[in-house]
Amino acid sequence: MLERVPGEVIPVVPLRRRDHSDAGRKMSWASGKARKDKLLRSELRRQLRDGVAQLHLRLTDAQLDALLIYTDILSRWNRVYNLTAAQVPGEMVTRHLLDSLAVLPYVHGETLLDVGTGAGLPGLVLAVARPDLSCVLLDSNRKKTRFCLQAVAELGLANVQVVNARLEQYHPRTRYSSIIARAYSQTSEWLGEALRLSATGAKILLMKGTEADCSQVAAVRECAKVMALSVPGLNAQRHLLTFDADCLGRGTKWEKVRQRGRSR
Repeated sequence: MLERVPGEVIPVVPLRRRDHSDAGRKMSWASGKARKDKLLRSELRRQLRDGVAQLHLRLTDAQLDALLIYTDILSRWNRVYNLTAAQVPGEMVTRHLLDSLAVLPYVHGETLLDVGTGAGLPGLVLAVARPDLSCVLLDSNRKKTRFCLQAVAELGLANVQVVNARLEQYHPRTRYSSIIARAYSQTSEWLGEALRLSATGAKILLMKGTEADCSQVAAVRECAKVMALSVPGLNAQRHLLTFDADCLGRGTKWEKVRQRGRSR
C-alpha cells in the first residue's frame, strides 16, 4: 500500500479516454466503399443488360451474373499480369463482353474452337451465353491459359476445355463446326490451319477492326463474307469475316491441308 507522507500532494491523473475515431473512420470508409461497389455493380449490370438487348440476344439473370463475375476475375488478374488493355470495368463490358457477344448469332453448330483465346475472348463469353456449345480455348501462352482455367473453375463451366498449345501443334480427334479468332494478323496461314480442324459444313470466323483489315481475303473472296458489326457503346469499327470451310477446301491451296487433317 502506498503510504502518504503528511503534506504531500498526490496528483490525480485522469483516465485516458479511448479514441474510437480511427476505428470509426475505417468503418465509415468500408461502408462507403461497399456502397460505391454496389452502385458500380448495378451500373455495369444495366450496361450489360441494355447492350445484350441492343444485340437482340436473350440471356438469363444467371448468365449476366456469370459474365460480370468473369470481369471481376479478369480485373483481379490484370492487377498482376496485365492480360488485357481494357481494365476499367465499364470498358471491359463494352470491349470484352459485348464485343464477343456480337458474333454469337454467327457461331455455327455445337462445337467451337477459339484460337489464340488470350483471356478467353471470345470463346469463354460465348460458352456462358450458349451452355449447349462445347468450346475449346486454345492458346500457347501459359499465363493466359492459367487464367482461363481459373475463370472456368470459378464460373463452373462444364462446356469449356482449355488447351495450352500452338495451333499448328494441335491435333485433336475432334473436328469443329465453328472456328474463331479475334484480330489474328496472319490470315492466310491461320486459314490453312483452321481448315485442317474444320468439320464438314463448318464456318471459320475471323474478328477484325476496320473494313480495310479485311483486305487480306481478296484471293478467296468467293468463299468469304464481310459483315459490319455494331457493338453497343463502342466508338470503333468492327467487322466479321466468315468463311465457308467446304468452299475453302475445294480447288484452293488449302485443299490438301484439309485432307491431311482429316486423315489423322
